[in-house]
Amino acid sequence: MKVIIVGAGKVGYQLVESLVNENHDVLVIDSNQSVIDKLNDNFDVLALKGNGVSSRLLEKLDCASADLLIAVTDSDEANIVSCITAKRLGTNSVIARVRNPEYVAELEFMQKNLDIAYIINPELAAAREIVRLLLNTHTSYAVDLANGRVRISEVPLDVNNEITNKQIKDLDLPDAVIIAAIARNGSVIIPNGFDYIYPKDILYVMGERTAVDNFARGMGVLVDNNKVRNVLIIGGGKTAFYLASKLEQLNINVKIIEENLERCRELAESLNETLILHGDGTDIALLKAENIEEMDAFVALTGYDEENLLVSVLAKQLGAKKVIAKVSRSNYASIVETIGLDSAVSPKLITARDILRIIRGGRILSMSLLIGGRAEVVEIIPQEGTPIVNKPLKDVGIPKGVIIGAIFRDDQIIIPNGNSMIKSTDRVIVFTLESLIEQVKKLFNANGGRGPVSELINSAKNSGGAAPL
Repeated sequence: MKVIIVGAGKVGYQLVESLVNENHDVLVIDSNQSVIDKLNDNFDVLALKGNGVSSRLLEKLDCASADLLIAVTDSDEANIVSCITAKRLGTNSVIARVRNPEYVAELEFMQKNLDIAYIINPELAAAREIVRLLLNTHTSYAVDLANGRVRISEVPLDVNNEITNKQIKDLDLPDAVIIAAIARNGSVIIPNGFDYIYPKDILYVMGERTAVDNFARGMGVLVDNNKVRNVLIIGGGKTAFYLASKLEQLNINVKIIEENLERCRELAESLNETLILHGDGTDIALLKAENIEEMDAFVALTGYDEENLLVSVLAKQLGAKKVIAKVSRSNYASIVETIGLDSAVSPKLITARDILRIIRGGRILSMSLLIGGRAEVVEIIPQEGTPIVNKPLKDVGIPKGVIIGAIFRDDQIIIPNGNSMIKSTDRVIVFTLESLIEQVKKLFNANGGRGPVSELINSAKNSGGAAPL
């Protein structure tokens, strides 16, 4: 598939990396020469300095032959115009990033009348993810698949966990649970029975939802009574606005601390029930004055990863029950794992996940990026005639680093073994290292997931996965 990416900031760069790994033909436009140089040094792509709104530049890149143009610059207006121009020049389909809350009411109009197939909003998507995490009874990350029947849970271990310093084969794991991956010292391990579990490891446990919950409860990472009533947010940007709006709808008490006085006024005018405080969210005296120890959740949403991590650690020490930090840099994932935060949210990874699911096709029902994007969990329907169908899994040649975690068939969950066979009507949960996603596609998709992109986008919309605003 030929894909043109306009804007190579955090989201654009993540998309380039993922699409190159999947052997797509990628062209990139950015106005910053240093960004272009970095792309050319690190990836086999055509990267050009220029303005993605320019019809001359798009014609030079033969955008008429492109399957998809993705506009993810910092300007909503530029993204919209770039998509309109590309469509007029013949690009098959376009995706625009639009983040301004004032445009939310216009999104349906833009899609219908401007022929923009898909509109993404990273801040709104991040707010939705944070709400999901706040309502989650797990103290760490957990995600549900197969209509809520399968769960994958992040289980951090300490020195007191009874399963540490043992080989996996010697653990008394429930039949409906597998250890899909181990995050250790910044590395990702796809384990076998002879691997040891050590203190400070983070396990990614997959299986039937109740069995995973029972395991998580035994490890101390599931709280049965975890109702969130009071939330303190540091940073008053777009994500904070969207998050507070959604929490207000759930009748949850919200406070936002924001340093910029003008932004405080804007938030106070836009939000009905949220208390807006002008101040420095890293000020210990202010946090204590706002009774942080009584907060059910603390969410750090400033524009700086380091500040979010620092104030989140501080909030945890001061008694906040659940702490979530926004981070943009993938290499900070290992830090989050070691400093005791409950969860980290990356708008960049969420946006990349949604766009990748569209590109990969409608047979992928859902997907989550884990461990800073280094691993994925994919829920997929296999095609008839592909290598994975109607053959014992032990004979398929599944690469090391890929785990078939569960099969959803006839409203039943099957935790497969080497003799299990997958049918073309099954929904299959696959855990894979990000570098192996292309091999996973070959196992499940007869065409590698590269049908006409317009069909892929329509399938994505209809499958109930990543949704427009």
